[in-house]
Amino acid sequence: MKKTILWIAALVVGAVLGVLRLHWLDQTMEFVAVVYTRLFQLLAVPTIVLAVITTFATFGSKGSGRIFGRTLTYTLLTTFAAAAVGALLYVLVAPDNLPAEAVGQGGEAVTDTPQLSYYSHLIGLIPNNIVKPFLEGNVLSLLLLAFAIGIGLSKLPESENKAVVVKGLQGLQELLFLLIRGLIWTLPLGIVAFSAQLSAQVSAGVVADSIGKYVLVVLGGNVIQFFIVLPLFLLARGLNPVHVLGRMMPAVLMALFTKSSAATLPVTMDTAENRLGVKKNIARFVLPICTTINMNGCAAFILVTSLFMMQNGGTSLTWSTILLWIFVSVISAIGNAGVPMGCFFLTLSLMSGIGVPVAILGIILPIYTIIDMVETAENVWSDSCVCAMTDHDLS
Repeated sequence: MKKTILWIAALVVGAVLGVLRLHWLDQTMEFVAVVYTRLFQLLAVPTIVLAVITTFATFGSKGSGRIFGRTLTYTLLTTFAAAAVGALLYVLVAPDNLPAEAVGQGGEAVTDTPQLSYYSHLIGLIPNNIVKPFLEGNVLSLLLLAFAIGIGLSKLPESENKAVVVKGLQGLQELLFLLIRGLIWTLPLGIVAFSAQLSAQVSAGVVADSIGKYVLVVLGGNVIQFFIVLPLFLLARGLNPVHVLGRMMPAVLMALFTKSSAATLPVTMDTAENRLGVKKNIARFVLPICTTINMNGCAAFILVTSLFMMQNGGTSLTWSTILLWIFVSVISAIGNAGVPMGCFFLTLSLMSGIGVPVAILGIILPIYTIIDMVETAENVWSDSCVCAMTDHDLS
C-alpha cells in the first residue's frame, strides 16, 4: 500500500513539473525517462528467456503443457472479447469520415515509417542466427529459442551435467531478480519523469479534437475491457477483481508510462509473485508468454483503426467485414511484439496491402502516445488476469 501511494505521489509531482513547460526541466525528465526505459528493456530480454527455459527444464513438457493450455485459452478469450467490444463501440459511435485535406496532410507523417508485409513480419520471427534475436530484442524469436532449449533440457536424462546447467540458469535468474528489485526500489524517480513527459505533451496540444469519435471508440473500448470485461472473467473464476487489481497496480502503472509490456515484464513478474501471491513456476512461465501473445489493447486498436481507415477509403463496413477483421486483428495482435508503437507499425503494415488511405495514421500519430499508454496498461492488466486465473485453476 505504501509503495502504491508513493507511486501515485510521484505521478502527481511529475504532472505538475510537466505543466511548468521549462525547457531544461523537460530535457532532464526526458533523459531520466529514457534511462529507466532502457534499463527495463535491458532486463526484460534475459527475464523472458530464463523464465521460459527454467520452467520447461524443471517442470517438464507435460506440466508446462497444462499451464500453456490455460494461458492460451484465456489469452484467446480475452483478446477476442477486446476486439468484439471495440467493434460494437465502433458501430454505436459511428465515427465520421475525415476531410480529404486532412488525410493529405497526414501523409507526411507516415512517409518514413517502416512498411513491411505481415508475411515478412512472420518470416522475420524465425531466427537464422542464435545471437541476432538477442541483439535485436526480438521477443518472439527469443521465445522460440527458449522453448526449444527448455524442452530439450526437460527431455535430457537426469545427470550431473543437466543438473549443473539447470542450476546455473536458475542462479542467473535469481541474480536477475535481485537487479530488478533494486531498479524497482528507485522507480518513483522514473515515474516522476514519465509523468512529466506526458503532462508536457498534453499541455502542448498533442491531443487533437478532429478525430474525437475515433479516439472515443479506441479509449472507450479499452476502458470497458479494463473495468468491466476482465473483472467479469475474474469473477467467473471465483477471483476478486478489486483485490487482484490492487495487488497488481504497480505493474499496471509501470506499463502506463513505459508503453511497453516487455519492458514492464520484470515489474509484472515481481508484483505477481510477491504481492498477488502467484506461484513462481506459474508466474515465470505465464507472464513472459502473455507479454508476447496477450495483446487485448492492441487487438482493439488494430480493429478500430483498420475499420476507420477502410471507411475513409470507401469500403462498406458490413457485419461480415467487421467479423472478418475481428479475427484478423486478434491473430495480428498475438503476433505483435510488446514494444512501444508496435501496434501502430503493425496496423500500418496490414493496411498498406489493401489500398486504404494509410495517411490517416499520420493524423493519429500525434495522439498515439496517449492511446499506447492506455493500451499497454490494459495489456499488462490482462496478463495479470490470465496469470491469476491460471494460478487459481492449477492450485
